Amino acid sequence: MALVASGPARAADTSPAQQLARFEAAAGAPGVPERGRQFFADKHGGRWACASCHGERPLVPGQHASTGKAIEPLAPAANAQAFTSTAKVDKWFRRNCGDVLQRECSAAEKADVLAYLLSLKP
Repeated sequence: MALVASGPARAADTSPAQQLARFEAAAGAPGVPERGRQFFADKHGGRWACASCHGERPLVPGQHASTGKAIEPLAPAANAQAFTSTAKVDKWFRRNCGDVLQRECSAAEKADVLAYLLSLKP
């Protein structure tokens, strides 16, 4: 993967639109906001959904479901730092998909979720 091979990612090394393009390229299809909204809200047979911590409308701060730790808004329209570090994007998708799905999210699932988050406006 070129992103890994090029060296460690720095903070603000990317943009939400670039991340979306990366996931869409890997998936071979565009992200679909409505599918992303449904994915974000669904518990997928487990205890948690993305919305369990990030809120039903991720334009406001969330709260971790088990630790109570505050979480910055996830939607880029409400958080200028969201999805601006490739390393953080990869880390948090891997960790959160593991919590929600008990597996890594596919590139298509990531594209859909990010397309949804990018569609949100304050």
